[in-house]
Amino acid sequence: MVRRIDVTGSGGVRLAAWEFTDPPKRGGVGDGGRRPGVLLLHGLMGRASHWADTARRLSGVHRPIALDQRGHGRSEKPAEGPLDRAAYVEDAIAAIEQLELAPAALVGHAMGALTAWQVAARRPDLVSALVICDMRASALGAASQREWTEWFRSWPVPFATLADVRKWFGEDDPTLERPRPARGEFFAEVMAERADGWRPVFSRRQMLSARETWVHDAHWEELAQVDCPALVVRGLDAELGRAEAQEMVRVLPRGTYAEIPDAGHLLPWEQPDAWCRVIEPFLGALAAHT
Repeated sequence: MVRRIDVTGSGGVRLAAWEFTDPPKRGGVGDGGRRPGVLLLHGLMGRASHWADTARRLSGVHRPIALDQRGHGRSEKPAEGPLDRAAYVEDAIAAIEQLELAPAALVGHAMGALTAWQVAARRPDLVSALVICDMRASALGAASQREWTEWFRSWPVPFATLADVRKWFGEDDPTLERPRPARGEFFAEVMAERADGWRPVFSRRQMLSARETWVHDAHWEELAQVDCPALVVRGLDAELGRAEAQEMVRVLPRGTYAEIPDAGHLLPWEQPDAWCRVIEPFLGALAAHT
């Protein structure tokens, strides 16, 4: 069962959270607290529904909820923002508190992982564990932002069909080194049909604005402030390199490391079984001690 729960984020922004388990028998959000809470945070351009498979696999032991972050999915997309780090962190804190998930395990992909460890550093009382999936702690710099700007401009929007979406993002995108069908499926899930064809459900301008607020900065200091158990996961072909990932594990006071072969940036969707084999024991061991 999937149900939507509305959350009020920072500045009153309306956020959509999605619970992938049966509702509590006694009624009310908080009664599900017998199972340890897990908040799943997607990356830039993602949406909560991307986590459906992961959430269902975790639901036997945990209470997993995925959040559509501001500017994404079914959540509000405030034209004037803010889309800075503080807003995303405060939104996640609001979700944990309003959904009565604390202390919650935070599972984040890319930008969502950055949000997760910033929440853990700022509010350790709310976080029991952290899973960081393919997010760098180093600054990416201005060149990276320019590359993203050019990449967005290269999109042949609108797409005539969803098949065209899958093909372009999974095969034809010139930034790809080899075909990645899972990537095509990932982007098909963030498209909506308009009068002239299929377009993204998010604003590319807003995505660049959100990225601008963290791409120029390093985030090692906040990583070092994470006191809870933390797992850093990367794919062999991911954006996070092995050396940096292992340095992140060293900086984390209670960090551990996992690597998944034949996977890139979208490793939870490229290798879902391997992804779950990595995170389930980590989260399960923590749940057993709560």
